[in-house]
Amino acid sequence: MPNVVGVQFQKAGKLEYYAPNQLNVNVGDWVVVESKRGIEIGIVKFPPKDVANEDVTLPLKEIIRVVNEEDEEQYYNNERDAKQALELCKRVVKEQNLDMRLVNCEYTLDKSKVIFNFTADDRIDFRKLVKVLAQNLKTRIELRQIGVRDEAKLLGGIGPCGRSLCCSTFLGDFEPVSIKMAKDQNLSLNPTKISGACGRLMCCLKYENDYYEEVRNELPDIGTTVVTPEGDGKVVGLNILDITMQVKVKGFEQLFDYKLDELLEVHS
Repeated sequence: MPNVVGVQFQKAGKLEYYAPNQLNVNVGDWVVVESKRGIEIGIVKFPPKDVANEDVTLPLKEIIRVVNEEDEEQYYNNERDAKQALELCKRVVKEQNLDMRLVNCEYTLDKSKVIFNFTADDRIDFRKLVKVLAQNLKTRIELRQIGVRDEAKLLGGIGPCGRSLCCSTFLGDFEPVSIKMAKDQNLSLNPTKISGACGRLMCCLKYENDYYEEVRNELPDIGTTVVTPEGDGKVVGLNILDITMQVKVKGFEQLFDYKLDELLEVHS
C-alpha cells in the first residue's frame, strides 16, 4: 500500500497526493512539489497515510523538499513579478483589442513558466499576444481560459448570504447544481435570488439537497389521499424541515399538520 501526503496549492484548491519521499512532513508544512503545472509550493493538508492502490493514480510523484528560506524568497519575488507581468499582459491585450478578461497571473517556483488565467465569451486567437509576452518575459507562456465559476473561486468575494464565497474558502471541486434542486427546496426561482457571484446557480443548493430528496421519498406526494384521525383528506403541502405534511380534511376549512406516523392510512 502506497504512503501518501495530501497537498493543496491554493486556498480551497483541489487536493493532490504525493509520496513523502522519507521526509518528515506534518499538516501545515509548506513543501516543494512537481505538479501538473510545474514546480510549485503547496501546503500539506493531510499527514502521511497508507491508502489502497486503487485510491490513487500510480506512480506517485515525490515531494521534492520542505520549503526553505531560499524557496520562500523566490516565492515572494515571483508574486511581485507576476503583478508586473499581469499589467504588461493587460496593456498588450488592450493594444491588440482582444475580447478577453484577465483574472490573474502566476509563475511556477522555478520561473520556467508563467500562467495567465482569463475568461472570454468566445475562442481567442492569442498567438500574437503570446509572442509579445514571450519576448518581454523570456519564459514559457501559458494562457488558460477558465469559466466564470473558476474566476469567482480565484478572485473571492462575498455571497448573497453575507459570507465569503464557499468556492474560495472551502469547496475543492464544483459539483453539478440544477434548477430542480431549487424547486425541491421550495425556493424562489427568480434568477437573482438563487444565483451566486459568478452568475450561476449557487453551490449551496447542493448542500441540503440529499436531505430534501430523502425526506420527500418518505412523505406522500402532494395530491395523495390519506386517512387521518379527523377523517379522509388530501395532502396539499409538505414541510421538509419538520418532516410534516399539510392535509385538507373533508368537512373542515382549516388545514391540519400531520407527521407520517400520525396518519391512519395512505392511499397511493
